[in-house]
Amino acid sequence: MNKGIRILVVDDNDDIRSIFKEGLENRGYEVVAATTVNEALYLISTQKFDALLSDLHMPDAGDGLTVVSAMRHAHPEAVTVVQSGYPALEEAMTAILLQADEILMKPVSLAQIADIIGKRLSTRPNALKTTRQDKEKVATILERDADKIIQEWHKLVEKNQELAAIPLESQERTGHVALLLSDIVSRLRLPLTANAIVSRSAREHGVLRRKQGYNIPLIVEESRMLQVSIFNVLQSNLGTVDFSTVLLDVMTIADEVDSQLKQAVIGFSESWSTKSAGVSGNAN
Repeated sequence: MNKGIRILVVDDNDDIRSIFKEGLENRGYEVVAATTVNEALYLISTQKFDALLSDLHMPDAGDGLTVVSAMRHAHPEAVTVVQSGYPALEEAMTAILLQADEILMKPVSLAQIADIIGKRLSTRPNALKTTRQDKEKVATILERDADKIIQEWHKLVEKNQELAAIPLESQERTGHVALLLSDIVSRLRLPLTANAIVSRSAREHGVLRRKQGYNIPLIVEESRMLQVSIFNVLQSNLGTVDFSTVLLDVMTIADEVDSQLKQAVIGFSESWSTKSAGVSGNAN
C-alpha cells in the first residue's frame, strides 16, 4: 500500500530516529534518516521525498523549521510533520504553523505518526500551505528593515555605560552603521563561495572611532551589538523569512561582521600609528 512512498526522518536522537525509521519501514514506507540539519538539507536537495518527519530541536530551537522550509521549497507537495518537546514556544508557533502540516507535542506514538502521515498523503494535493513567493530572503529583510536594526543597535549602545559615556550626537554614533549593513546585504547576495568583502566603510569606521575617543574593546562591543541587533530583527520576521537558506545566511552574516570588525581595527590602528608618527616627527 505504501510502496514507493519515501519519508525523510530527521532527529539527532539515535534511539528515536531508529524507532521511527524501523516502524515506518515495517508499514511499507521507504525511509531515509538524517542526524543533522546539514545532512537533511543535502538529502532534500539531492533526493525526492513524499513526506518529512522532523524534530524541531537538533540541537537548537528551530532547526526542524529550517528543514521543513527547505522541504517546502524543494518538494512543495510533500507532507511535513514536526515534533516538539517544548509546547511553550509561543513566539515561534505562528512561523511553524505557516511551514508545517502538523505539529505534534511529544511524546507521540509511532502509530499516531504513521496514521497522520497516511491521512495527509491521501489528501496531498490540499497539503500545500505556503509557496516560495510567500518567503523573503534574509538580504531583503535586512535591506528593508535597516532602520529598525540601527534603532535596535542604538538602544543597546545607550544601555552600555562605557559606550554611552562617549558624548556623541545620534548621527555621529550611528552614521556608519547603515554603510556596514549595506555591505552585509551585498555579501549575502554574492555566491556562497565568495569571500568576505573588503569593507572600505568598516575601515573608515575604525578611523572615525579613534577620532571620537573609542578604544578597540569598545569597537569590538559595538560589532557584537550589531550582530545581536540583526538577529533580533530576523527573529521578528520568522513568519516571512526563507528558511531554506537561513542557516547559511546567518553564517555569512557572522563571517562578514567579523571581517568588518577586522577592517575597523586595522583602520583604527593605522590612524593611531599615523598620529603617533606625526607627533614623533614634530618632537624632532
